[in-house]
Amino acid sequence: MNFPAELVKGNQARGVEQELVCIYIHSPCIFQDARNSSVLNNDVVGAFLQSGRVAGLSRPVKIQFWHDTVLDASNATCVFWEPGAGAGSTGSWSREGCETTHGEGTVVCHCDHLTYFAVLLLPTGALTPAQLASLTHITTVGCSLSATATLCTLLLCCFSRQWLRDNTTSIHMHLLAALLLLNCSFLLSAPLAAGAEGLCQATAALLHASLLCALAWMAAEAFHLLLLLVKVYNIYIQRYLLKLSLFAWGLPVLAVAAVFVFKRDTYGYHAISTSEDYRNMTMCWLTSSPAHYATLCYAGLILLFNTLVLGRVVVILRSMRRQKGQVWKDWATVLGLTCLLGTTWGLAFFRSLCLPLVRHRALPEQAGLRQQHLQMTRPDARVRGCEGSSGVAPCRRDVVTARRGGTAGATDTTGFFERKNLGCPSISNQH
Repeated sequence: MNFPAELVKGNQARGVEQELVCIYIHSPCIFQDARNSSVLNNDVVGAFLQSGRVAGLSRPVKIQFWHDTVLDASNATCVFWEPGAGAGSTGSWSREGCETTHGEGTVVCHCDHLTYFAVLLLPTGALTPAQLASLTHITTVGCSLSATATLCTLLLCCFSRQWLRDNTTSIHMHLLAALLLLNCSFLLSAPLAAGAEGLCQATAALLHASLLCALAWMAAEAFHLLLLLVKVYNIYIQRYLLKLSLFAWGLPVLAVAAVFVFKRDTYGYHAISTSEDYRNMTMCWLTSSPAHYATLCYAGLILLFNTLVLGRVVVILRSMRRQKGQVWKDWATVLGLTCLLGTTWGLAFFRSLCLPLVRHRALPEQAGLRQQHLQMTRPDARVRGCEGSSGVAPCRRDVVTARRGGTAGATDTTGFFERKNLGCPSISNQH
C-alpha cells in the first residue's frame, strides 16, 4: 500500500503525533454481503487514521494485489467495504472513488479514501450496464408487441364463432391465452419488484404458473398434431378438450399454488448482476435453486417431446408424394410448426443450463499467505523489523498493524508490527 504525504502533512505542521493503522485480513467469512460475493484470494486490506475519517484525497491511495489467475476489467474490479445503514443490515461492496488497473499478475487499486479494500471477482460473462439496458428495452418492446398481437388474435377468434367449431382452434386459443398471461406477468415483474415483498412473491408465482401453462399447452399442441398426422382415424377421445385443460391449466396452477402456500420464500426478488455496477436490476422471480432446476427439467422434457413430434412430422412429409411446387409449402409448414411447438425455446433452455441461478463462486484458497507490501510514500518512512533497502516492508501476517509517529522537523520515524489472529467463529459485525 502506498499512501500520499497529505495524510500526515497537517498534523506534522502542528507537531501532533499521527498513527496510521494498516490491517490485512485473509478470511472468506468476515466481509460477506447479501449476494455472497467473492474477493480475490479472500484478501482484504484496510487503512485508517486514528484521528478520524479520511476521504476526498487529491492523490489517491495505491493498493496492489498479487495473483496468479487470468483477470481483466471484465471479471475483477477494485472495491471498498461500505457498512450497512441499519443495525441488522449487512454491508456491501462499492467501487465509488476507486479506479482499477490490471497488470501482469497484479491488480492495482487507486482510491481517494481510507477504509477496507479488496478486488471483487465478477461472474464470467456478466452483462455490462449498457448491455442490460439495451436488452431490457428490446425485451420490453418485444413482449409488448407479442401481448398486443396475442390479444388481437384472441378477440378475433372470440367474435368469429365459426372458428370455435373444432378442437384444433380451441387448443390454439388456450395457447394464446397462456402466452398473453405470460407476457403480461413478465412485463409486470420488474415494476412490481419495487413494491412490497408479498406483492412481488404473488407476481413471481403468477409468472411461474404462466410459464408452466404455456409450455404445457405447447405439449398439448404436439400431442394433438401427433393424433392428426399419425393415428388419423379413430382419434375421438371423450371430453378431449377438458382433459387437455386439466393437464395444461390444472396441474401447473396446482403445483405453483402448493409451493406458494407451503414454501413462499421460493418466490421473491431476483437480482440481475452487471459487470460494472452493483445497483442491479431486480425482478420478481424464483429465488430457490431447486425450483429453478425443476423448472428447467420440466421445460426440457416438454421440448424433447415436441422436438420428437416435429421430427416425426418431417418424416411423414418427406414420405408423401409431393408435386414439385409443394416442396416450399411443406417446409413453410414445418417452420410454422417449429414456432407453434415452442422448439425455438430450446435456445433459451440450453442458455439457462450454462447460466445457473447462483453465479458467484469463491475461488479455491491459495496455499499459505501471500506476501504483502506496506510502503509509505515519504522516503524517510521505514518500519522496524520488516524494513528493506527502499522502505518496503514485506510481512506475512493475518492482520498487520503499522503505527507511524512523528513530530514537526523529524527526519525519520519508527514503528513496529503486531500480529492479531482473526477466526471466523469469533468475528462479530463490528470490524
